[in-house]
Amino acid sequence: MPTWQSMRMPDYSLFGDEHVRQYEATGGKIGHDWNNTSCLVLHTIGRKSGETKKFPLIYGRDGHNYLIVASKGGAPDHPGWYKNLLAHPDVKIQVWDKVIPVRARTATAEEKKRVWPIMTAQWPDYDKYQAGTKRDIPVVMLTPR
Repeated sequence: MPTWQSMRMPDYSLFGDEHVRQYEATGGKIGHDWNNTSCLVLHTIGRKSGETKKFPLIYGRDGHNYLIVASKGGAPDHPGWYKNLLAHPDVKIQVWDKVIPVRARTATAEEKKRVWPIMTAQWPDYDKYQAGTKRDIPVVMLTPR
């Protein structure tokens, strides 16, 4: 059992807009690898504003698809970026220094059963988030166009 001295605390120095800024400025050299997982930058189109909005998100892979989880830390409502994807599914992601056009769709129940373990391997707290909310947390499949 690790002692508190040996346990590594999560690094939250990169968060939100600052995470995006550093990721874009360095082609992902700062920001792709974050707290023992991998992040991409999702570029959505605001469903109300019509403006491009960017979000750093943990991702996994399923074949050629990229996977992201609309967890919002287990909050009772979906994150804004997920609602943006429902309104405008043709978006872009940045992975390292590559910007990739993708089409977003919510995984089916069967797909979610198959890919959820991929995402909990990336971020084990997803299981806690799902257990703590009545909302079925969506997994989003991002397919390169």
